[in-house]
Amino acid sequence: MPYAPLDPLELYFEEHGAGGTPLLLVPGGHLTIELNFADVLPELASRRRVVAVEQQGHGRTADVDREPTISALAGDLLGLLDHLGLDRVDVCGFSLGAMAAMELAVRYPERVDRLVFAGGTVRAGGYHAEITDPERWATSTRMPTEDDFAAMAREHERLAPPGAAGMEAVGAKLGPVIEGFTGWSDDELARVTARTLVLIGDHDFVTVEHAELTRDLLPEATLAIVPNATHNGLMHRASVVVPLVEDHLAR
Repeated sequence: MPYAPLDPLELYFEEHGAGGTPLLLVPGGHLTIELNFADVLPELASRRRVVAVEQQGHGRTADVDREPTISALAGDLLGLLDHLGLDRVDVCGFSLGAMAAMELAVRYPERVDRLVFAGGTVRAGGYHAEITDPERWATSTRMPTEDDFAAMAREHERLAPPGAAGMEAVGAKLGPVIEGFTGWSDDELARVTARTLVLIGDHDFVTVEHAELTRDLLPEATLAIVPNATHNGLMHRASVVVPLVEDHLAR
């Protein structure tokens, strides 16, 4: 299996398709490549080279003794691009992966051509109140279903390297990172040169108002709201999402 030897981890990635500007796929928290992108990856890879990655403590990438900050995760993406000799790529990141992708676009604008920012936030307070209130999680229809959580646990157990930390341990490290996330300043977002598609579901974690703010703070961005889509269901609405992404990436 292909791994990029980075400091301090071995980052799992896989490649699909060929030709054109490469598209980097970055899954969200507790998601693997398959769980996040299985419904859109084949069609996207039919037109271009796709590089998909699994972040620290996810899937086939083991956890390491490092706080998985947004900056650290973006640094891993940069390391992967350097490992593969890719000077400039398109990036599609989902949720936590969207935030790592945005950090890459903010810090290294010359490396990101076009960005799909799916289910992500650029500031604290971008989620619906029920998402940040543990007492309301159990009844929120925006949250992952029991089947979603079971699939995450099953895939972590199946794919994690021998001796890797369990999903609960990874979640305990991710929680403070997400809860303490403050986002990027107006000036930082104004430095993003990537043409960006802000993408959310109509029943997402992310509010429409925050998605509109994200679009307005970026120099060149559009917003798409996918109907009949929760946060976890967003990238599985392939019949809607793939044409939106293809149109955005078209040259």
